[in-house]
Amino acid sequence: MAKKNAFYAQSGGVTAVINASACGVIETARLHKDTIGKVYAGHNGIIGALREELIDTSKETPSTIAALRHTPSGAFGSCRYKLKSLEQNRAEYERLIEVFKAHNIGYFFYNGGGDSADTCLKVSQLSETMGYPIQAIHIPKTVDNDLPLTDNCPGFGSVAKYVAVSIKEAGLDVASMCDSSTKVFILEVMGRHAGWIAAAGGLAAQEEGDAPHIILFPEIAFDKAKFLKRVDECVKKFGYCAIVASEGAQYADGSFLADSGTVDAFGHKQLGGVAPTLASMVRSELGLKYHWALADYLQRAARHIASGTDVEQAYAVGKAAVEMAVAGKSGVMAAIVRGKGKRYSWSISDAPLDKVANVERMMPRDFITKDGFGITEKAREYLAPLIQGEDYPPYKNGMPVYARLKKVKVAKKLATEFKV
Repeated sequence: MAKKNAFYAQSGGVTAVINASACGVIETARLHKDTIGKVYAGHNGIIGALREELIDTSKETPSTIAALRHTPSGAFGSCRYKLKSLEQNRAEYERLIEVFKAHNIGYFFYNGGGDSADTCLKVSQLSETMGYPIQAIHIPKTVDNDLPLTDNCPGFGSVAKYVAVSIKEAGLDVASMCDSSTKVFILEVMGRHAGWIAAAGGLAAQEEGDAPHIILFPEIAFDKAKFLKRVDECVKKFGYCAIVASEGAQYADGSFLADSGTVDAFGHKQLGGVAPTLASMVRSELGLKYHWALADYLQRAARHIASGTDVEQAYAVGKAAVEMAVAGKSGVMAAIVRGKGKRYSWSISDAPLDKVANVERMMPRDFITKDGFGITEKAREYLAPLIQGEDYPPYKNGMPVYARLKKVKVAKKLATEFKV
């Protein structure tokens, strides 16, 4: 096999561990110098390829690349940009081929969620439709945990740990003050259509009365009267009510509680805050004092409390992606497979991208209690291993030390610019 360079890019919302996958890709590629030349990273995802803005990772020292393993966010820049079909916008694909040819790129590693899986699938088909061989491997990443054919998604375990710890600590805070102050606390978490992150909050409740008392899932239709009744009951029984609400909580007709009326770059509805919406209901209907918080970017950026399991798996899928490519595979995703038996174990396998792209995996109904407000023991058994272990970054003067990359750009070889 002729030696080719590799292109790696990050896509969509970043996580506390996506850079661990980047670390896995780059370190493993450096071990295969006979087949892989340089690893170029796209500046701001696939947009970097279209604009021919490539970062030469060979200019980074081994210690800097190793530090990516404990560095949050997207070190090379991410994007929300979904390639249209070949029929809709052939110019984008012709541009990709042009850039890949100019820089001798034969390996494509795209690190992201469902939309990036779709992009990776389309790129993998370029060798057939446009006559340029590219081995495309998708590296899973999404805090939403909604990709099919993988037991879980890197990025989710750390968010799950953050949410469970946060609602546990906030619950203790509210419980200590509820006699004369706040009665209701609402934590809004990510999760547009799938309630995996909200479900993770349930891990905090170990005994009756522990926070959270209510979890709102996108998969369960929101019933205002039922919700307010449960809030009132919890306040009377425990003195307070702690709630974890998914941003995607919706009514029976499918409308979101917090639909802002706008869409993002992927065409997804922009959600405008379910927590204040719920708080308004609590105030107007029950007259209770409340506080609410949006975990927002904090939940996905919190590398200081990352799950050890998540970090290890994020690195492993990056490493496996390179090994799959070297073995000649393409059009697949590096998927996590859960082992059998009581003791948690896992391995990495390949999953076909045509079965992954544009498919969302929702919470199974048997993971949610019959009343729709909590998680079952089956859900707890699935979730618990994913938040295990601590993997703290190094600290200096009380602050975490994260990687600082040089981000040396590769000289452009094409005369034309491409506007995105």
